[in-house]
Amino acid sequence: MSTGKIYLSATVEEVLKRLKTREGEFLHLDIGSGTGELVRLFKTRLKTRSFCCDYSNELMKLPGQPVDMVDLNVDKKLPYQDNMFDIVTATEVVEHLEDFRAILREIYRVLKPGGICVLTTPNILNINSRLRNLWFGFADLMGPLPVQNRKKESCFGHINPLSLFYLIHAMREMDFRDIALAVDKYQRSGMVKLVFWWLPIRLFGMSLFRRETCKYKTIDDSNRNIIRQINSLPVLLGRTIILSAVKK
Repeated sequence: MSTGKIYLSATVEEVLKRLKTREGEFLHLDIGSGTGELVRLFKTRLKTRSFCCDYSNELMKLPGQPVDMVDLNVDKKLPYQDNMFDIVTATEVVEHLEDFRAILREIYRVLKPGGICVLTTPNILNINSRLRNLWFGFADLMGPLPVQNRKKESCFGHINPLSLFYLIHAMREMDFRDIALAVDKYQRSGMVKLVFWWLPIRLFGMSLFRRETCKYKTIDDSNRNIIRQINSLPVLLGRTIILSAVKK
């Protein structure tokens, strides 16, 4: 597998961690299924029956794999019954969507109680992205977009950069539980830069944390743990954010 697709194998590993004590066949929905590579990986590691959902079926390369076509920026409803799936994955999807919270609600709806959700998205809070944003105004993999004729499945389709906080915040408000953070890999180029930036980030970060807590009252017990992760090493160095959670 190419280094650009490490997040797919990491997604499978996050699911496997949560299925250690479960047996049988699992019903899986892959949103934004693309070529079907994640579905193929699931079939090599788990006993799954996979449904695929995307805005087009022309990208699918798995022979005989149907794709339920829906443009989630137009029709924000998934074409599936309530409480249907054991696993729902959406890898590198939410940054393509105008209303990611609407789709998260749909994911919650179609998951069975106790079902597993895994999302991935480019990490706009790693040190490389933070510095690129400082110099250029755009995070890594997020950049100037053509006004028309955007390729939805490419970086030209990245219309909604999302940070770790807003994703976890949305999942918490929708009653997902056991939300866990992982990353696909640490960026070596980020490690070099962090040597110089680690101390300023820690010092200014702690100062602002105290100000937000004491003066502005924006940090409390409900969000403190999320905010503490923002300047953690996985977030500062990870290339892709991977969030897994369970439906209550």
